[in-house]
Order: sequence, then structure tokens, then C-alpha cells
Amino acid sequence: MKHTILTLCGLLLQTVLLMATAQAGEYNLTIARGAVNITGKPVQKITINDTIPGPTLRFKEGEDVTIHVTNKMNEDTSVHWHGLILPGEMDGVPGFNGFPGIKPGETFTYHFKIKQAGTYWYHAHSMGQEQDGHYGSIVITAQNDPVKADRDYVVLLSDFTDENSGNIMSNLKMSSDYYQYARRTVGDFFADVKEDGFGKAWKNVTMWGQMRMLPTDLSDVSGYTFLMNGQTPEQNWTGLFKPGERVRLRFINASAMSFYDVRIPGLRMQVVSADGQNVEPVPVDEFRFGVAETYDVIVTPPDKKAYTIAAESIDRTGFAVGTLAPRMGMKGAIPHARERTLLTMADMGMSHDMGGMDHSKMDMPDMNHDMDMSDMDTGWDKAGTPPGDKALSYADLRYHGIQKDTRTPEREILVRLGGNMERYIWTINGKKYADSGPINLNYGERVRLKFVNDTMMAHPMHLHGMFVQLENGQPAEKLPNKHTVIVPPGQSYSVLLTADEAGEWAFHCHLLYHMMAGMMNKVIVAKLDPAAVPAQKPKKPNPHAGHEKPTQHKMENMDHSKMKHDMHDTVQEGQHHAH
Repeated sequence: MKHTILTLCGLLLQTVLLMATAQAGEYNLTIARGAVNITGKPVQKITINDTIPGPTLRFKEGEDVTIHVTNKMNEDTSVHWHGLILPGEMDGVPGFNGFPGIKPGETFTYHFKIKQAGTYWYHAHSMGQEQDGHYGSIVITAQNDPVKADRDYVVLLSDFTDENSGNIMSNLKMSSDYYQYARRTVGDFFADVKEDGFGKAWKNVTMWGQMRMLPTDLSDVSGYTFLMNGQTPEQNWTGLFKPGERVRLRFINASAMSFYDVRIPGLRMQVVSADGQNVEPVPVDEFRFGVAETYDVIVTPPDKKAYTIAAESIDRTGFAVGTLAPRMGMKGAIPHARERTLLTMADMGMSHDMGGMDHSKMDMPDMNHDMDMSDMDTGWDKAGTPPGDKALSYADLRYHGIQKDTRTPEREILVRLGGNMERYIWTINGKKYADSGPINLNYGERVRLKFVNDTMMAHPMHLHGMFVQLENGQPAEKLPNKHTVIVPPGQSYSVLLTADEAGEWAFHCHLLYHMMAGMMNKVIVAKLDPAAVPAQKPKKPNPHAGHEKPTQHKMENMDHSKMKHDMHDTVQEGQHHAH
């Protein structure tokens, strides 16, 4: 009896000690390679605490957090806290702000204060490790959350492949259309002839052939298994509810390369947050979801039945699927796949000067004679949304509250997105990361970043360390915050930035292989004397807004002095620069 009491006392003491050491806001993450079986065969992938995705990290607004990251791999790694406002040395990008990366066998401790609330995520910023399993979700509870819900679920989407990320990059370098399995056929050509006539159909196929590009190239990589919270559609991730409850779904697109159209047939969603930042509620039936974005929605299931959460990839090769249900084991119907859209010359930016594209090895058609410029509808915009249904637009987003800084920007910086498809090189302002100089900003200044997309693909552009405000047509005090901005094919989009976080910040396309292939830059915000920081006095909103036709701009105030790198192979480029 005495021995039993002593044993119980010992166990109680151990429990108390563990509770004392595992403080709120403190986590231990172990990064390792190991065998996982998601598609029916075991493959070597990266796990965080033995899982894909890694554990959800839960913090509270205002608390100090500590995360110990141990690297058990035979290669360097890192963890970037996507969307969090924190000191540069804690941002987790090797080579930036003195952060060396995490060496094999070492533990690096991240420590920072939580300055915000909302839904975010974390992932590697080293080579292709993000594709190989190195990612997870973050939920930060607000001190005073205006969004009330009875249930609260993370819905993390990702694109899983048995292939190694290094092999995928090598295949893309060998041929940019290596993964384009759903190509146009002779049957498709004759269907076009029947609809448009032989002349127009022949002209269209000839132009795409001359450019050595494919109108089906919505996504560079296909063959993925799409996961929801790490589970396949067959495994059926399920979130429980009682009819009439308000259910909060925190959507995170943690994919390497995949965009989705997200809907819950039979349920209208109310978008309440974008990229972790509260917005005035927007009722929608679906939303297009770019890589690295997050959206929080509220749904109120009225009936005691299963509702399918369907996230369909924009190349229409599959779904990430889960279920909202009153009990486990239920499963709703999966919607029929929508028709795969085809890109048009408008998606190629043919309506404007394609200054960012390297066509040195492309036999480009004579646009004045060969193109019918009257039909400039884009394939990107054709999501297949049913008539009468509402799809979310950036223009719908309004900041919840009043923006602190409504100054007119002092200058505009052109961010031209381009590339060379034959060599699979992606660029910002005509340069790969290895050849570019930084974008220099003065602390506190207000600038406009004007994206001009000269390519046929959408690019989710992400700036570390700060939020930008979309120039989406809303009043200046209502412009929504975003950390990741989709720039559609062949279009222009502008955002405003207050450079209020000193440091070196990565600025890149969040399509993993585009970033590895050069579509990245460094933004340096220089800390000045406090007396030199501009006063943030509200001014009248600037009428310049959102989507527009691209125009030519001179590059001003940009330091593009060449960095001395002999980096012709982009895979090596990724190895040296960790993206």
C-alpha cells in the first residue's frame, strides 16, 4: 500500500513538473524524414512531430511564445511563420537578418511576441521541403474577437505527391510542360472548328504552337493527391456540428502549387477574415483560393445531414474533400468535376506589352495580323460558377474597423512578373533572385507596389514581415489587409504598403517551384532616426485602385546592382539561397 502511494505521489510530481515546463505558448517541434503512406505505398517524406501536416500551434494575442525546433534530418532546415509580424531574425528565412538556418542535429529556439490574431500557418523556407511535408497551421485567439462561433475547425489544404520535390524541379527544368497530361487533342480541334469555323480554330492552334505553350497550362504540376488536414477524400476528414450552430472554418492553402475553387454545396459561407485579418462579413457560395492564402468563413448548417466541403483544383484534376456532419461516419456527395477552362491570349497578356517575358527562343506571331483582339475574355476568370451563385472577389473585401494609415503613397514601385518558359526561369523585373538587387524602403514611408503580370499563370505574391492593403476600390480607411496577393494572368494589380517593420524581408511568388526558379526579391526596410519617420496623418483616399490594364512604368528608386553569382542552374540557385 505504501509503495502504491509513493508511486502515485511520484507520478503526480512528474505531472506537475511537466505542466510547469510546458508553458502556454511554448512548443517543441522535431523535423525529421521518415516513411509515410498516403497514396498506398510508403515514401520518404518530411514530418513534424511524426505527422503531415505538423501540429496546429495555438497562441493568444499579446503573449510571448517560444518554439524549439530540432532538426533530425541530414540537411539544413528552417521554419517561417507565414503572416506573423515579428523581428526579422525570427522570420525564418536562411540568409536574411542573420538567420543561418537550422543545421542537422541542432535545435533553434524561436522567441517572439504575438502582435495579432487570426488564422496563419508555418512552413519550411529551405529548398523544396514545404512540398515534402514541412508545414502546419497556426490559430491565434483574439483578446476581443468580433466573430462568434459554436464550433471552430482548421481546414488545411495541401497537394501531396509521392515524388521528391527535387525530382519535380529537375523535370520542370527539363520541360516546363512535363506535367501537362490533359493536352488538347485532334477531337478538341474539330470541336473548335464546329463552333468557331476552320479559320479561327486553325489560327488559334497555330499561335499556341508558335509560342510553344499550352492553353491547358493552368498549373505547372499535376498528378497530386489533394489532402484536407492531411487526409485523402476517401479518409473523409469530418467536422461535427448540431443543426443551427455557427461553425467557423479556418481555411489554409498550404499547397506547393495548387489553386482551388472552394464550395460547400447546400451551404452559403460568410467570409469573416482574409489572411488572418478580420473583414466585414461577405456572403458567398464559393471562393478561389490561392497558394498561401487563408480565409475564415462562418456556416450555419440547418439540417441534420452531411455537407461536403469541396475544394476543386483549378486544373480540374481532383478535389480535397471533407465533411461537416452531425455524427462521425457520414459522408455527403462529391460534386461533379467542373469543365477545365482553357487559357486565352488575354491570359498571355497579349493586350499589352509583354516586357517581362523572354521570348528570345519563341517564334512569336504577328499580333497585329494574327490575333482577333475583339475576344479578350480570360480563361482564368472562368471558374464555372453556376448562374446566380456568388463567387468571392477581392473587390468585396472591406477592412473590419478603420485603417490606421490612409496616406497617399509617396512613390510607386513596379513589380513586373515574367519568365522564360523554355528554360523554366521565373523573374521579377526581368531578373532572377540571384541576379537582382534589393528593393530599398525608408522606414515609415508609404508606397504603392504595382504588379504587372506578363505571364500566362497567376502568381500569389507574398511579402514577409508586413501586410499590404489591396487597392480594391474600397475607401482608403476600408482597404483590406493581405499578406499574399493573387495577380491573375496578363493583368495588373496594385497594393499599398506602409514600411513599418525594419529588416530584410523575402518577397516572392508562393508557387514553390516559381520561387525556386528565381521569382523572388529582397525588401530592405531601413530603420531611421525616429524624427525622420513620416507622420501618419489621414489623407483623402487615392482614386487609383485594383484591377486595370497594365501600363509601362519606369523603374524608380530600385537598387538592381548585380550580385556576383555564377548561378546558371536554378536548382543550385535554390540550394544556395533557400528559395
